[in-house]
Amino acid sequence: MALSSLLLRILLLLSLHPLARSLHPLRIEVIRRSSAPPPFPHFREAPAFRNADECSPPILIHISMTLDANYLRGTIAAVFSILQHTSCPQNVAFHFLSSRSNPFISTIISSTFPFLHFHLHLFDSSRVRSRISRSVRQALDQPLNYARIYLADILPPNVHRVIYLDSDVIIVDDIRTLWAVDLASRVVAAPEYCHANFTKYFTDAFWADPVLARTFDGRPACYFNTGVMVMDVEKWRTAGYTRMVEDWMTVQKKKRIYQLGSLPPFLLVLAGNIKAVDHRWNQHGLGGDNIEGRCRNLHPGPVSLLHWSGKGKPWLRLDSRKPCAVDYLWAPYDLYRSSSPSLEE
Repeated sequence: MALSSLLLRILLLLSLHPLARSLHPLRIEVIRRSSAPPPFPHFREAPAFRNADECSPPILIHISMTLDANYLRGTIAAVFSILQHTSCPQNVAFHFLSSRSNPFISTIISSTFPFLHFHLHLFDSSRVRSRISRSVRQALDQPLNYARIYLADILPPNVHRVIYLDSDVIIVDDIRTLWAVDLASRVVAAPEYCHANFTKYFTDAFWADPVLARTFDGRPACYFNTGVMVMDVEKWRTAGYTRMVEDWMTVQKKKRIYQLGSLPPFLLVLAGNIKAVDHRWNQHGLGGDNIEGRCRNLHPGPVSLLHWSGKGKPWLRLDSRKPCAVDYLWAPYDLYRSSSPSLEE
């Protein structure tokens, strides 16, 4: 007799014994494995932020960010920091870009920020998927990382200017200051770095090609980080900058000329031809390099925006209990509500 059949018969006999029936009936429960997807993260509700008297008449500030499951916690923290540090939080309109339609994400945003003025825009990832080349880090290859190229097509016609922000930033100044930058005739404004080693952003194949190497002739080879940009949407659309960036991505597919995702094609089109903004508006590189994400310290000088660009993200390092010193500057804006029990609960 098989062992399982023998065990079942013993249990049946025990259940029929008078003493066993007087104590409790035998209950055999079948535990079924749930096929439901894991629950979305929960966030604490942010307080209601109200305008100061100086905010009338209202000047609407448009901010665009991506919404991705892996970076949602960072996006929530960034939004919280913006609202907390501006005098006119009710004048800020957020435009979130998502590569898939998911009502749960919209619910998370509205439940965390009940008074937030926001729109959720669907980004068609098929538009860029075939143009993406493998880079040094998988996160840089996600289609949503390229959505900033298509802001002029995604945003509604009444949006003439937008601030684009990565999801791994914290703003500790009034966003109105960045919004008020005078773009003059330029299409993009951002902190600019003209003493960077520009050769490292492109491959030897790029510099060895005499035609490609002349790309930056007549303009300063100045680096800027695309995670913090003020963009004139109308000028971008009229001048066809989306096509210009796409053309360089086509070159990349034929002849590998860079390795850093969506940044190099922006540099090829716009480097040396943007409106420079004070460096305090992008204290970038806090996530370390793109390979190992080692800890870095703050640069000297005033800070308006902290940016954890690079591999290391503050929420991951804090959760692993291996944070960098700068990650403690991000922690106060973290609204994530952990489902794990703690000793205080």
